[in-house]
Amino acid sequence: MKFRIIGITMLCGALCAPAFAQDPAPPPPPPQGWEGKGEFGYVSTTGNSETEAINTKLEFVYTRDKWRHRLFAAALRSSEDGVEDSERYQFEAQSDYKLTDVSYLFGALRWDADKFGPYDPQSTLTAGYGREMFKTPTHLLKTEIGVGYRQLEERVSGITSSDPIVRLLLDDSWQFIESTQWLNRLLVESGGDNTFSQFNTGLVVAMNAKFAVNIGYEIRNNSKIPPDSDEKTDTTTTVNLVYNFR
Repeated sequence: MKFRIIGITMLCGALCAPAFAQDPAPPPPPPQGWEGKGEFGYVSTTGNSETEAINTKLEFVYTRDKWRHRLFAAALRSSEDGVEDSERYQFEAQSDYKLTDVSYLFGALRWDADKFGPYDPQSTLTAGYGREMFKTPTHLLKTEIGVGYRQLEERVSGITSSDPIVRLLLDDSWQFIESTQWLNRLLVESGGDNTFSQFNTGLVVAMNAKFAVNIGYEIRNNSKIPPDSDEKTDTTTTVNLVYNFR
């Protein structure tokens, strides 16, 4: 039910956005060469309890002719009263080959190490087809569907398993006013043993051409977890400072 509501929210955003636009101009061609951004967030509290959290993200995109390559890495660590309660690392690599102005083929690698989650690590390798469903200078909605292979390792028992998967991605970026962008991304990797879902939403408010603030919320869910694990769903709220390299 939670992910159904999220899907409806993303669909409504995609359908409502054209109502705010008056005869949108054709989108500019994608920039060539490198562009990227880095994010950093830090929280520390003292008093009755002492907490500390560090959240970092780094993303680079290289575009040349019909090819687009993306590298993404993220790390999250938090502790309370000196006891670490969260440690997570993510890495994604993807290459796209453009077929038409709106469609492309892709190959993607994802690696996820969650030191307090049910699986550590999860790794997937997928390939498939992507399409830009809606595109203006201020709004881009794209979908991807593919198939691949996944390997899981149960964090506590160390038991490993592998299975074929279907991958679905919905990625929505809407700059509804000049300085503010709304980002939504839903990733689903479904196999016989487990369905992993990750939804990210965030508001990015630009301070100038280089710096912005990203207020984000993330939901991660595994449909099936080992008996020695506690929760199927994890949520994270972040406030990060963003630096644009382009």
